[in-house]
Amino acid sequence: MGCAGQAWQTRHWLGSEFKTLDVPLSKLENMESIYSADSIKPCLMSTQRPPTIDPQAAQRWQRMAPAPSPWLHEEVARRMEERLAWIKCQPDSWAHWEPVRGGLQAHALLAQRYPHAGCFVAEARKDKAQYAAKQIAKPWWRPTRWSAGATHFEMPGAGAVQMLWANMTLHMAADPQDVMAQWHRALAVDGFLMFSCLGPDTLQELRGLYQSLGWPAPSHEFTDMHDWGDMLGAAGFAEPVMDMERITLTFETPQRLLQELRGLGRNLQPQRFPGLRGRQWREQLHQGLERAPLQLTFEVIYGHAFKPAPRLTVRAETVLSLAQMRETLSQRKSF
Repeated sequence: MGCAGQAWQTRHWLGSEFKTLDVPLSKLENMESIYSADSIKPCLMSTQRPPTIDPQAAQRWQRMAPAPSPWLHEEVARRMEERLAWIKCQPDSWAHWEPVRGGLQAHALLAQRYPHAGCFVAEARKDKAQYAAKQIAKPWWRPTRWSAGATHFEMPGAGAVQMLWANMTLHMAADPQDVMAQWHRALAVDGFLMFSCLGPDTLQELRGLYQSLGWPAPSHEFTDMHDWGDMLGAAGFAEPVMDMERITLTFETPQRLLQELRGLGRNLQPQRFPGLRGRQWREQLHQGLERAPLQLTFEVIYGHAFKPAPRLTVRAETVLSLAQMRETLSQRKSF
C-alpha cells in the first residue's frame, strides 16, 4: 500500500535539510517554526543513550501501575489526530503504541477515523494491556463491535501495520533508538509513523526556579526536534518531518501545578536529589512557585515519517531472507 502525502506549510526539518511543504496556513495558527535555513549546521548524531536519563529510573516509571492518561497527553493526541486529515493513506491495520499513558481517549478518535482497520494495542506490560482492554473494548451488544476492524491487545508482528501511532512516550525512553527500531519493524513498507514528545524548552519556568535555589534540575533534558529527525533517518525511516508548538498551562495553586506534573512523568535525571525531601523543602518549593507566575511551558514536538522499501547493496554475493525477496519482487512488479 502506498501512503504518500505529507502536509505542513512552513519550514520544517526533513532529514538533513529544510523544505517548504504546501498546506493552508490556517492549519498552522498555533505552530511555531523555530529554525531557518541559515541556522543549519552540520552535526553528527550520537549513537549513545540520552546522557541525562537514568535507565533504572525509566524502568521504574514503566513499571508503575496504570492510571488515567494526563490531560496534556490527551490534548496533544487530539491535535495530532487532526493532522491525519492531511495524509491520504488509509491503513488496513494500525498500532497504538503505549496508549495507557499516551491517551486512551484519543483511541476512540482514531478508531472513528479508521473504522474498518484492524488495530494492535501495544503495551509491553500485561497489567497495562489489561487496563487498556477494559477501557477500549466495546460491549458485545454494540453493533459497531461487529462492523469495526479487529482489535488485538498485543505487540504487532513484523510488517503488520501501515500506521504506527505513538503519543508522548519517546521522551521517557532510556533507549529511544531501540524504540524507533521496534516501530520500524512493526511497520509495513510504505507505512507511516506519527509520534509526539516533549522538547527542550519544556518546564523552563521550573528549571529556572530550581537553578535559582541551587537545586539539581527538576527533569532530565529533552531532545531537540532535529536530533529526533536524524535518529529517524538512522533507524531506516524516510522523509522525516518534524515541527513543534508550545503549550502553556496556568494553575491556581502550587499544589495543583505539582499534581499535574506527577501525572505527566518522573524526573529521570541521574543527578536528581538522591533521597526523599522533607516538609521544609516542600514549603520552600511552594513559596518559590508562588513568587513566580503559576504556569508551565511545554514544547511539544510532532514527528512523521515513512518506512521505505529496503535498498539492496550490490555485492559479489548477496544473501536475502525469504521476506526480503518477496518485498523486492513486489516492488519490481509495481514499476
